[in-house]
Amino acid sequence: MAHKHYSEDEIELLPPEKAAEDEQGNRDSSMARKAANVRKKFWSVVRKAARQMPIIEDVVAAYYCAFDPETPVKVRLTLIGALAYFVLPLDAIPDMIFGLGFADDIALLTYVIKTVHGNITEKHRLRAKQAMAEHDVHVER
Repeated sequence: MAHKHYSEDEIELLPPEKAAEDEQGNRDSSMARKAANVRKKFWSVVRKAARQMPIIEDVVAAYYCAFDPETPVKVRLTLIGALAYFVLPLDAIPDMIFGLGFADDIALLTYVIKTVHGNITEKHRLRAKQAMAEHDVHVER
């Protein structure tokens, strides 16, 4: 059976300001800034982290889940918070330290992804694999 190829247009990603809204349309401005930073910096950080993070495919699938309008608000906000920690330079362990730099990110992201795993769908996982190829992100196995 052939797998469907998803384009960015077919998986409509919420804009950051919409991703930070609750069910009533109330927007958290701090979360909207985090969501904007995630969208802006995500792929450059993924390229740097890919060889050091064995869970990078799950992280990319979580990204698609976080900006999917079908994802429940609490899950979306949880994922955006964890992804913001991943992409922002202020970390417990600086990402520049090879071999250790992404250890705290891996720990946090593993915990969050396990917590919301039922919301990360096959559609998100397939789109993650395709996007990684499109963004020239290679994982060493």
